[in-house]
Amino acid sequence: MVVSTTQDFATASAEADRQLHRWLSVKRYDTSALDEGRNELAEGVTLDHDVAAGRHGSYSRWRLRESRDAGQGTWQSTLVVRSDDLSESRRTWLQVDIEHQPAPGRQPIRAITPGIAKLLLDALPAQDGLADVGTVPKYIEQADVEEVLEELCEEDRRLPIVVASVPYGKDLGEWTKEIVEPVFRHLSGLAIMYVLRSEAQQSYNSILGYHPVFGGGIRTYLPGVDPAWQPDAQRHPVMSRTTIESNPKRAAAIIASLPQRLALSHPLPEPLDTLPFQRSRPRLAGGISSLEDLRRELARADAQRQEAEQREEAKNQEIRDFRLRIKQADDRDFEQIVENDQLYSDFKDAHRKIRFLQKKLEESGLYALAHTPPPEPVNQPATFTEILERMGEFKHLRFTGNPKRTKDLDAQCIVNWVSVAWDALCTLNDYAAASATGSAGGDFRHWCDNLPDDCETKFPSAKVKMKESETVGNNAKWRRQRTFPVPKSVNKDGKLFMQAHLRIGGGNTVSPRLYFHDDGSGTGFVYVGYIGEHPDNTQT
Repeated sequence: MVVSTTQDFATASAEADRQLHRWLSVKRYDTSALDEGRNELAEGVTLDHDVAAGRHGSYSRWRLRESRDAGQGTWQSTLVVRSDDLSESRRTWLQVDIEHQPAPGRQPIRAITPGIAKLLLDALPAQDGLADVGTVPKYIEQADVEEVLEELCEEDRRLPIVVASVPYGKDLGEWTKEIVEPVFRHLSGLAIMYVLRSEAQQSYNSILGYHPVFGGGIRTYLPGVDPAWQPDAQRHPVMSRTTIESNPKRAAAIIASLPQRLALSHPLPEPLDTLPFQRSRPRLAGGISSLEDLRRELARADAQRQEAEQREEAKNQEIRDFRLRIKQADDRDFEQIVENDQLYSDFKDAHRKIRFLQKKLEESGLYALAHTPPPEPVNQPATFTEILERMGEFKHLRFTGNPKRTKDLDAQCIVNWVSVAWDALCTLNDYAAASATGSAGGDFRHWCDNLPDDCETKFPSAKVKMKESETVGNNAKWRRQRTFPVPKSVNKDGKLFMQAHLRIGGGNTVSPRLYFHDDGSGTGFVYVGYIGEHPDNTQT
């Protein structure tokens, strides 16, 4: 958690000290004699405290390390209060970190919001840019819409803004208490939380245009919102009411995952980033023999060595995770480059053909016909729900998936996803017809690269993947997520692990996919087992 407060450093530091004592008392630790340096609170529990003041600002820092069970590793919680004397705002920064340093051979445990973060936010007026940061969601009234819009578009905003809508006919207070607050329970200090009142919904969505939220859905607005730019909407994920109500606990974890990742990856403000490394300074107890002193010093030195090893391992794990994220980002960028190159090549080819035909018509004296705009597409579906209703139009396809997962896309849909999915199904239907007669000449990707002239629709082969990675295939959970129903005439188990899939959209956490199985040589159909948001993988 990184927030700022208008309180001066002395006031904020004193309040942080009071709330820290309160938090430690709740954890049943002895706080009667805390001082600078290292404090032994209990067996396996230490609190390091250091303070400093200088011309570049002052700070107070506390670090709690809890190693009560050797098999569980160490939980480390750090609280920093830092003045910002060099900036014009002269604000005071608050930082709270909690991390798990696992025992050798164990995996780290994901941290939840520590009690000290909520105590601080309730005791001090905290902000992120223009927005107040609290522990409970605030209502967006009609009069607040313009102010919230300024917060969304503020350039210096660090935290995401999470806005929950209220379904039509639902009581605001009841919905907030029973649904929104449980789903928001992990967001204290990591996000700015709002509930959009029904009477403010129309004006809010009309101003935001491409970034609406409605129908009981929840939208997470990342920093850098551009309401006037349609592609930007893909950056700000939406969770539908259906997903939320089906499993609120899972919804809470999903909603919190993006703010948690942002908190870990976002650079710290300069005043916090320039703090010196914290070193523990044990305090010697008086009135003991020199032999006991040596034994205690040896025990402390051994404890510090173990701490250093844990910190080194934690840093090494961060480096490994960072390298993995870079590789995944590079892989995604490469896929996007390939897809964009193909789309651009297709565009140039189509443009060249159009100009050739226009010139031929002009040479024939049909100038007006050469420059007549083509008719708008007719009979195109507007929603994924409508796509499902019209699946019967595809004579060579059979949809065996869960309609609910497909309909959920309508609550979080980017404009072109429906048209891309429709084009995919049209092209897949043409392929299925050829596959049933044995004239396809290869798999669906080959079909898209060598499309017959009589096909009216085209789907870019760069969006086609005929196999999943070994990592996905070897993961039992991920494999189950990609196992979909088929007739027993296709597989006696009535279900099949489908690897072939199409990229319907990308750029955000939904990134819908279409999974299918080609059984043209058997039953003569292609079975569409899934149309919905991206199943789990290494990048989830």
